[in-house]
Amino acid sequence: MDLTVAVSAMFARREQQQRWPVDRGDRRPRRRAPPRLLGMFPLDQEAKKERCARAFADTLLAPMLHCPGTVSVPTMSMEMEQVLKLWRIEESGSEFSLYDFDQIADATDNFSDACKLGQGGFGPVYKGQLPDGLEIAIKRLSSCSVQGLMEFKTEIQLIAKLQHTNLVRLLGCCVQADEKMLIYEYMHNKSLDCFIFDTEKGAMLNWDKRFRIIDGIAQGLLYLHKHSRLRVIHRDLKASNILLDREMNPKISDFGMARIFCSNVTEANTTRVVGTHGYIAPEYASEGLFSIKSDVFSFGVLLLEIISGKRTAGFYQYGKFFNLTGYAYQLWQEGQWHELVDQALGEDFPAMEVMKCVQVALLCVQDSADDRPNMSDVIAMLGSEGVTMPEPRQPAYFNVRISSLAVSSSSFGESYCMSNVTLMEEDGR
Repeated sequence: MDLTVAVSAMFARREQQQRWPVDRGDRRPRRRAPPRLLGMFPLDQEAKKERCARAFADTLLAPMLHCPGTVSVPTMSMEMEQVLKLWRIEESGSEFSLYDFDQIADATDNFSDACKLGQGGFGPVYKGQLPDGLEIAIKRLSSCSVQGLMEFKTEIQLIAKLQHTNLVRLLGCCVQADEKMLIYEYMHNKSLDCFIFDTEKGAMLNWDKRFRIIDGIAQGLLYLHKHSRLRVIHRDLKASNILLDREMNPKISDFGMARIFCSNVTEANTTRVVGTHGYIAPEYASEGLFSIKSDVFSFGVLLLEIISGKRTAGFYQYGKFFNLTGYAYQLWQEGQWHELVDQALGEDFPAMEVMKCVQVALLCVQDSADDRPNMSDVIAMLGSEGVTMPEPRQPAYFNVRISSLAVSSSSFGESYCMSNVTLMEEDGR
């Protein structure tokens, strides 16, 4: 018996055990059929792994997700233990692992403060080292974090879909009693914001390194939007969610807010807007409408930050502008784009290539999603000298103040971010 059969059987047994009371002439309330975890048709290996991941996540979290107000997860039943055992067998040949709690406790010196990297909305994050020397980052779900629980489920569901050199690799998870943890590859240089917003560390990033980071982020987004098995919208792309390995290669991280689209779906609407102000596309912030063009907008903001070494939001202003996009556009209009370039670069940068990056960034932050390029176009514009690019128009948030009460940082870095951010419309000029 494999995992898929076990999970289906477990739900079937639960259905048999649940009896609805007779009501008025033996009429029984209608109820939805038990979750169909697997299709009726044969699945190839990759599709089967994907369905198993979804089944595992749904089954694992079902007790909590269907009990409003519950914040603690009950100790696993013998049925759940059986599902986990079969999951281990089924996944034994893959790169995704189920870790024992004792393994992670040993790797982190029993979750000591010395191993703690910081605290995020998901919960605390630790650095650990396995017996074979592999360094790992562990996100430990806080028992009271409903947001973290949903992020946990989302990341588990994505494990079978996302494999790319510019995405942080999820190595596995730990599920034991009320403990839930995600285990990632450890990124030695922490997050991009630790470099580009720091005067001393910013000097370590010459233009070649910055451009390689820009290209890597673009390649990772293109994979999410087009080349993965399903279309994935990240929804929280920002400098603190770009991690850097030993060679300063960028890795997109934190997929807890991501949404998965079928190949024929281009956009969706939500009443729950997530993300970080300053990076959120205007149609998403005001209408809850998101698509791949929402990620493109975030990429454009991030590109301006990499070029300038300046944050898109904060308690300061650039001339008469209160955000980076408005300031960059004004400089572009005046032919003074070079004033945007990070002083840490000095004069040592290829002017035409940097100018092209500024133009691409401004095209990505256009107010209308239809006016923004897709990531295929972005990569083509960044990588070719012969591509004709349209002239950018006034970007979104041109006359909007974007301020934050704290500095953002990666969930794998030494500091963490506050989500207390506001959008304040400035008086017309």
